[in-house]
Amino acid sequence: MSEHVIGLIWDARRARKGGAGAIAQRQRARLADMVAYARANSPYYRELYRDLPDRVESAEQLPITDKKTLMERFDEWCTDRDVTLEAAEAVVDDPGRIGERFLGKYTLATTSGTTGRRGIFLTDDRTMAVVTAMMLRWMGDWLSPSDILNIIARRGRLAMVMATGGHFASAVAAARLKKRRGKRVEVLSAHMPMAELVERLNRFQPALLTPYASMAAMLADEQEAGRLNIDPVLLALSAERLPQPEYGRIARVFGAKVGNSYAASECMFLSYMCSEGWLHVNADWVAFEPVDADYRPVAPGEQSHTILISNLANRVQPILRYDLGDSVLQRPDPCPCGNPLPAIRVQGRSADVLTFRTSGGDIRLPPLALTQPIEAVRGVTLFQLAQSEPERLELRLQITPTANADTVWREAEAGLRNMLAEHGLGHVVIERGGEPPERGRGGKFREVIPLAQTNDSLSR
Repeated sequence: MSEHVIGLIWDARRARKGGAGAIAQRQRARLADMVAYARANSPYYRELYRDLPDRVESAEQLPITDKKTLMERFDEWCTDRDVTLEAAEAVVDDPGRIGERFLGKYTLATTSGTTGRRGIFLTDDRTMAVVTAMMLRWMGDWLSPSDILNIIARRGRLAMVMATGGHFASAVAAARLKKRRGKRVEVLSAHMPMAELVERLNRFQPALLTPYASMAAMLADEQEAGRLNIDPVLLALSAERLPQPEYGRIARVFGAKVGNSYAASECMFLSYMCSEGWLHVNADWVAFEPVDADYRPVAPGEQSHTILISNLANRVQPILRYDLGDSVLQRPDPCPCGNPLPAIRVQGRSADVLTFRTSGGDIRLPPLALTQPIEAVRGVTLFQLAQSEPERLELRLQITPTANADTVWREAEAGLRNMLAEHGLGHVVIERGGEPPERGRGGKFREVIPLAQTNDSLSR
């Protein structure tokens, strides 16, 4: 572990021990430093911030940014003049380069997010050091000394269940870990048939398991049924929110610690869950603002329309007062767990698992298994998959004007049909939606809408 990372770990512990004041002081200083760096090195920010004061210590002083705007100004946004969108897209379009260091010095990941628009995000080594320090701070909350010894005794065997085949942040991390740790890391696809996934996990016997939250709930079902028989020390969940009782059920079924985190490619160290079920924002390294639809602050205890974040670590692509698009609720009082970091619950990333009937019983699929075949189709700018009947899906597409709509539809339908067939769901009907994806009152597009929620999806 480098000296720099050790220093960050020590500082993270001191910040938490120092309480809200120490956290706020670090946030102000790091925000001022990041704004100054962005102004000096990014043509986009130099133009955007030309009328701001020389020193900025509050994110509320900054104009708001979003993924669409930043991607349209990609070359000017990045602070490294060697970085170009053309070069980044050449890597993104080559699945053989997943995990490769971009220009030999950056981590590259893509996301479509809930808006369906592809984003390309670069992370510098400084940020990866902060990610490591924050991760170890999380682990200190989640694991006891005996848990850590148990993991070490089992050689730290790690199984990662994720979307594969693309330059997603999780897939990039998996490729790096697999290269470094070899057979101690097992990478499994989230859209793998459940029987095969269970067999692979039973054979590998992980000490650490990192599935998407919806997949963790499904694996708990398999463990309860006796088909899965593993004994992990920790399940580190990601990507989605589950009903609160599910976390306790998963922990009980596996006899393991269960931790969840809420993050994004724009800020991979955003938050982590405590024993009380709240997500604590790493506010010493990220400024966050819950706001209403007009970007006015909402008070703690009130649900926000969206959240604005400022990543105070990443200098190659400064993310400053960025509209992340998720609705959150900030806790108005101190969290009983004793953690002084601000506590939130995310309202806008629920795990929408679809359930289908078959003669052999119900089959459930997590949303990421359903969305990946659609995301892979060029020309799709936005999509929504709604379960209109128990064995019927409506696929609504928004297609770029330069693409052939019929060709894009056929490719998306074929990819989705092939994925369903792999799970024994070839009988499910896929209909072409006559209308574009619908936006809910919360201002967000939901990519997957289960049957029970289809009729009232616009109220969510």
